[in-house]
Amino acid sequence: MRWRFDLAAAGCALVLFVLLVLLATAGAGLGWIRSFAGDVVAVVWVYCLLAAGVWLRPPIRPLLALAVGLTVEAAQYVSQQAGWQVSSPVLRIVLGSTPDLLDVVAYLIGFVLACAVERRDNVRAARG
Repeated sequence: MRWRFDLAAAGCALVLFVLLVLLATAGAGLGWIRSFAGDVVAVVWVYCLLAAGVWLRPPIRPLLALAVGLTVEAAQYVSQQAGWQVSSPVLRIVLGSTPDLLDVVAYLIGFVLACAVERRDNVRAARG
């Protein structure tokens, strides 16, 4: 692992963050589409955050981004089973509150997209 600052990845992370905020607020009436698309984008967003600050051997960054999504889903499951509730409405929107298999599917799609972005960037870097 090496620390770095990648302006393009940071810009992408910022754009995806704005998209996630818009999905959570203006897209609230879109139901499962908002939720599913938000989960796909969330994994790519975490990937871009990692890409902006660290260099890791492929495919470590996409795997870490997927692990974040799966960890959130596992925490939702555990909290549901234990009867815990997040009292903050903002955190409930950001982290979600109900585990769902479709969330895992969305995270996997986000992982595939992150792998494609990483592959494209590695091919560009190799070409010089």
